[in-house]
Amino acid sequence: MSKKEVVSLTGYQKLVIFILAITQFTVVLDFMIMAPMGDLLMKSINLKPSQFGIAVSAYAFSAGLSGLLTAGFADRFDRKKLLLFFYSGFIIGTFLCGFATNYHLLVAARIVTGLFGGVIGSISMAIITDVFRLDQRGRVMGFVQMGFGASQVLGIPIGLYIGNAWGWQSAFLWIAAVALIIAILITVKLQPITAHLGVQKERSAARHLWNTFSKKEHRVGFLATALLSIGGFMMMPFSSVFAVNNLHVTHEQLPVLFMLSGVCSLIIMPLVGRLSDQFDKFKIFTIATVWMIVMVLIYTSLGPTPFMMVVVLNILLMTGILSRMTPSSALVTAVPEMEDRGAFMSVSSSLQQLAGGIAASIAGLIIVQETNESPLEHYTILGYIVVVISIFTIFMIYKVSLIAKSKLVKVRNF
Repeated sequence: MSKKEVVSLTGYQKLVIFILAITQFTVVLDFMIMAPMGDLLMKSINLKPSQFGIAVSAYAFSAGLSGLLTAGFADRFDRKKLLLFFYSGFIIGTFLCGFATNYHLLVAARIVTGLFGGVIGSISMAIITDVFRLDQRGRVMGFVQMGFGASQVLGIPIGLYIGNAWGWQSAFLWIAAVALIIAILITVKLQPITAHLGVQKERSAARHLWNTFSKKEHRVGFLATALLSIGGFMMMPFSSVFAVNNLHVTHEQLPVLFMLSGVCSLIIMPLVGRLSDQFDKFKIFTIATVWMIVMVLIYTSLGPTPFMMVVVLNILLMTGILSRMTPSSALVTAVPEMEDRGAFMSVSSSLQQLAGGIAASIAGLIIVQETNESPLEHYTILGYIVVVISIFTIFMIYKVSLIAKSKLVKVRNF
């Protein structure tokens, strides 16, 4: 793999990265905390695996619907205003989660949160594509997606501690309070992002959405991102339930497990981002996917396991999963032209969420647990399904990489 020159970032670009990273921190934490609190939540309000799967997928389905509804309008507004609007709705939805007291109220609150929170990632991706060049985006994705690692290092352990001490609802109230502070920072520090408005064509929102779907290159990107999400949504919601009931990790050990995995994420994401800018992104993705496949087969077949061994295996699994995210995200951002980026990112995020929602629901039907204290059954089957899907994903990301390379050649020739 040939090495390329690394383009430096400006001071304002670094500020944008910080703002998007901490925004991502709260959005990811709000969604991710459902998994580590899964065992606590299922026992607190007596949920079956199928009901918990629906509670998780409710966010994904509503996020997917929201993305499709807003895709036609996504490129017609200042991206800063769009980000603030949806982030404000996300904060309201998260507060509602903090006041849910039963299964039905929880599902309703997750729907509201998903309607707004599910679009924020696509808006952030559009901002990244507008502000940063393709040969900078690997590093940018790596740093922004550190929000994922930070949510594990800081957010999930703190959230679990708060949830164990004062009830699972209090964790959502804490996330909403932090997000409120971040919304103020976005208002004050982020500059308007309107360059895409100057290249807009006069067409209706519905036609703009149809135009986004009609392009073959876009459909390739959509399918690739949808496949990427399925594996995570299948295994992730039941990760803490599997750890507690199958691996015999205690509730007191769960925060440590997620924190150590998160520390690993904070190290891996920037490193993989830099490698993605220096070397071929598809090759980095393929290596990471093969690594992940091996670890999925090992991890999902485990029984009662010493805690430190669980930590090591969990870190190795997360290394593969996270190392796929940065190069694949950077490649997908190169697919649309500037005037289509907002719509493309919204549709891509929607299909990703919808695919994930379907995956979580199916996982809830596959998983069997006789009582709240019993081991999960059929978790290994989920692992096999993830492996098959991952192999198909390699092929789709290869097609995306060909599109990205052709776009880069056109820009250089121009």
